[in-house]
Formats: sequence, structure tokens, C-alpha cells
Amino acid sequence: MSITRRIAVVGGVAATTVLLVSGTAFAHVTVQPEGAAAKGGYAVIDFKVPNERDNASTTEVEVHFPTDHPLASVSVQPVPGWHAEVTTSKLAKPLTIHGKKIDKAVSKVTWTGGKIKPGEFEQFPLSVGQLPTDTDQLTFKALQTYSNKEVVRWIEEQKPGAEEPENPAPVLKLTAAADTGGSTSAASDTASSGKSAGDRSSTPDTASSADGTSDNTARVLGIIGIVIGVAGVAFGLLAGRRRAV
Repeated sequence: MSITRRIAVVGGVAATTVLLVSGTAFAHVTVQPEGAAAKGGYAVIDFKVPNERDNASTTEVEVHFPTDHPLASVSVQPVPGWHAEVTTSKLAKPLTIHGKKIDKAVSKVTWTGGKIKPGEFEQFPLSVGQLPTDTDQLTFKALQTYSNKEVVRWIEEQKPGAEEPENPAPVLKLTAAADTGGSTSAASDTASSGKSAGDRSSTPDTASSADGTSDNTARVLGIIGIVIGVAGVAFGLLAGRRRAV
């Protein structure tokens, strides 16, 4: 095999590696934004659902809400082509929100009727609240059903110090409650306007997104640098041989 062909093979393998790394990083069902929802307030969150199959479409998404920290208020933002059904359940211990006792809370939301085709993803926005003040995160367990009847259960919880499970449950990180009502009011205004989490411009969310982008960019640039280095050495050897001849 000529040096030129070897370079092409190495470049192709490296490019495939880049694609595999990028695909793996975004393959899970996740809840966004991470770290931008303040305790005790209201927030607009998105469940991001990618299609991981090449031969089937996602036809149903079912998200179960935490029972240890129930959320009494859940509003659905319409997603074109999809029908959302909100299920509530009676609470064993009633909640008191704004001086009013609540004995029911949302237990799950199910989206049906649409399709997420191979190579595509969909976001399902919800306005939720009042967020708890006695925990740093909320875990939502999700079921993803495909057109071939396969069901992927995103229900595994991350254990401290352990590697990420194969099918991790979506986790919403919560930040400390604001000293003033500014942040909470802003979240409430966004929720009532029906905008998705991706449309908001809050500093914590922007910082989190920037950090994630920087990490991914660094990885990709590192791989590209290796490919360029290999190519440079190979062309140097080729040039040396030609001069020797």
C-alpha cells in the first residue's frame, strides 16, 4: 500500500472516530437546561430525544416524574405532529404551594402520534414547578418506543464515583435559590410565554452550554491534530524518498 493510500486510510479512521465520539455524547435522552433551574422556582425544560436506530422511528416518548419530589404544576408546549397526555396521581402527602394544599401531582407525560426518524431528534418542552428546595437534582425516568415495538428504558440512576450507566435516566440539576425574586420571576415569565429552554438567555445556562461546547471542540481538535501530524510525517517521508531518488 502506498504512503498516500495509507494516509487516506488513517484520515478516514480518524474521521470515523470523530463521528463516533460526537454521536455517543448526544445519544442519550436528556433533560435541559442542566444547572439553570433554581430551587423553589419555575422553569421551562426540554426533553431531548434522539433516534438511535437506523431502521426504525421513535413513535412514543413517556417521561415519569419523581415521586419523592412531586411537581404540582406542569404545562405542555405543543410539538407539531405530537399529542401530549398528562397523567396525575394522588399524593400520599399533600403539598402546600402558595398557601394552597395540593393533593395531586403529575406522575408522567406521554407523547404519541409523531415520528422521530433515523438521524433526527426532537425536543419536548414543559413548564414545571414549583421546584423543590431540599434536593440538588430531579431524576426523570423515560421510555422510548420505536416503530418496530422496541422499547428503550432510560431509567438507570448514576451512582457516585461509578461510570455512566448504559441507559441513564435524564437528570435535571438544580441551582441554589436566588436571594431576590428576579431569577424566579424570570423563569415564571419564560414559562408563561411558552418558549422552550433553548430560547432563554440566562447566564448559568449560557455558561454551561459554553463549557460543554469547549470540551467537545477540544476533543475534536485534538483528534484532527493527530491526523494532521500523521499526514505531515507521512508526506515528509515521501518527500525524502523522492529527493533520495
